[in-house]
Order: sequence, then structure tokens, then C-alpha cells
Amino acid sequence: MDSIPVIDVAPLFAAEPAAWRIPDRALAAAARDVGFVCIRGLPREAAPGPGERARLLALFGLSEAGRRRLYRRKFAPENPNIYRGWFPLQPGNLTSKEGIDIGGDLVHGPAVTIPGDPLREPSPLPDEDELPGWRARIASYYGAMERVAQVLMRSLARSLGLPSDHFDDSFRRGLSTLRLIRYPPRDARELETVKDPAVWVQFHGERRYLVGAPHTDSGFVTLLAQDGVPGLQARSRGGEWMDVPPLEGTLVVNFGQVLEQWSDGRIRATEHRVMGSGLERFSIPFFYEARADASIAPLPIDRSDLFPPFEYGDFLWKRMTTFVEFHGMERER
Repeated sequence: MDSIPVIDVAPLFAAEPAAWRIPDRALAAAARDVGFVCIRGLPREAAPGPGERARLLALFGLSEAGRRRLYRRKFAPENPNIYRGWFPLQPGNLTSKEGIDIGGDLVHGPAVTIPGDPLREPSPLPDEDELPGWRARIASYYGAMERVAQVLMRSLARSLGLPSDHFDDSFRRGLSTLRLIRYPPRDARELETVKDPAVWVQFHGERRYLVGAPHTDSGFVTLLAQDGVPGLQARSRGGEWMDVPPLEGTLVVNFGQVLEQWSDGRIRATEHRVMGSGLERFSIPFFYEARADASIAPLPIDRSDLFPPFEYGDFLWKRMTTFVEFHGMERER
């Protein structure tokens, strides 16, 4: 396939199982053949329009001092947080972005935090007087993403021939991350500091630069709200790069490496990248992730020796420390 399918998932939120059949089949086909899909027909709170996105992204209007209080320890040694929090721009790298990672304590409170484990540390957040009402908005959105991701995982479970709730327990109060990202335009001076020649690509006969390096996501399901600025691309099975359109009222869905392994390749983790357009670009991905102590073992529909079981937290930490914003943090867990 050379385009990203668009699926109406509204029936998946209905109580009547007969309504699930068509979107179940469509989602399973997209997960198998493309690994990327745009979904529409979402509950209102899960599909923010331009105004609500702007209110969520108001975090980027904080002063530098306000941002520094949210920095990870790697970037501000005086701060206690290691995994959650703000990562600033790091010029000279293939990827050029800044943003913040927020965990489930935003919604579930201290019940999901464990001292000594950076994957389960509290998320640093701005004070209420800095951004009045922002915490409530971002918590509501996080909760909406959890609900949508659970519905999609239940659909995939049915398509795999498993009970709808087969995956539920693994994700209950898991490590899901809400990330707010800003990709600034790259100017000629900054691009000259990038030593990796892969920063430049040819697309449709035009020389373009990247702001997000090609990669596959590590976990299970990613839900992405885009801001209308193009740039996200997914690689087709034939190796060509396809634009992922920033369609208003939709979320982009793609799948991660663990889910590909867990499903024995029935669900595809697709490589993707972000090309620069000369415009500032914002995105809001939600990474639906299992508990740190969730055991990932072969499904009951597969051979029991398909792969050795592993705890998700161990895999996640090893994988995340390969990304530029986590370099040098390998020994922190």
C-alpha cells in the first residue's frame, strides 16, 4: 500500500459487539499491511481541535526559568527527575526537537510511582499559577488517550482470536507517556553543525532536511495528534516514504516493536521520520505502555518457545537510552 488508510472507529466505542466487526477488520488489515493508520470518529475529548491543542501546547510559552525547573537531571543537575520531564534542544544532532514527557501519575497519582525506579518517578509539572487550568486539561487528555488505546488494543485482541480483555491487565496503570514536542525550523548555521549526512534526504526530487530521525517506536501503540503542519512520513513495505497527512479530527496510530514481537509479526512496527518544512511544527504523541513489571510472553495462540519472556520495564529502559535525549543515562536504572 502506498497511502495511509483512514478508519472510522466510532463503532468501537459502542456497546453492541456487532458494531465492532467492520472497524476490527479494517484496523487489523492496517496493522498488518501498513503499520500506520489515521482514525476518526473519536470521542470529542480525544480529538482536540486547534484551540484545545493550543491550550495543551501553552507549556512552550513558559519562561526559560520555568522550563528549567522541569528539566531532566541530565540537563539540570539540580533536578531530581531522570526519565520524566523536559528535554531541551540539542543542536548538531540528526533529530532536532524539544519537549516534555509526562507519566501516569498525572491521572493516577502516587499509586503508580515507586521511589528509586526512574520509569515510575513523579512527573515534574508547572505550577498552577504559571499555567492556570493547564494541569486539568492535560490530565483529561491523558485519560482520553488511555481509553482510546485500550479500545484499540481490545480490537486487535479480537482480531488475533483472543478475548477482548486479554491485554487489559498488562496495561492497567502502566508506564504510558504523554509527550509534547516542538520541532523548530533548522537554519543553515545549525545544519552545518550536524555531522551525520543522513540529515539530508531526497524526496520527490527535492533536497530536504530531517528534524526527526528514522526509527520505529519501542512499545505497543502510539496515538499522535498533529498540528496541521506536514512532515511525518512512514516507510512502506516497498521502502518508499509516504506522507502521513495531518488531517483535522483524527489521530495517527502506529505500532511498536514489542507489539510486533508479541503478535509474532501479525502487527507491524513501521519505520517513520519527520521532515522539516521550514515551519515550526508541534505534535502530541501518547505512547500506550505496559506496567514495568508486566511479563511479555508468547500469546496463547503461539508456540510457548517463540521468544523468552521478559519484563517490559527492562526492555523499555534499554531501548530508550539509545535516543539522543537519554544518551549517557544507561546506568541510572
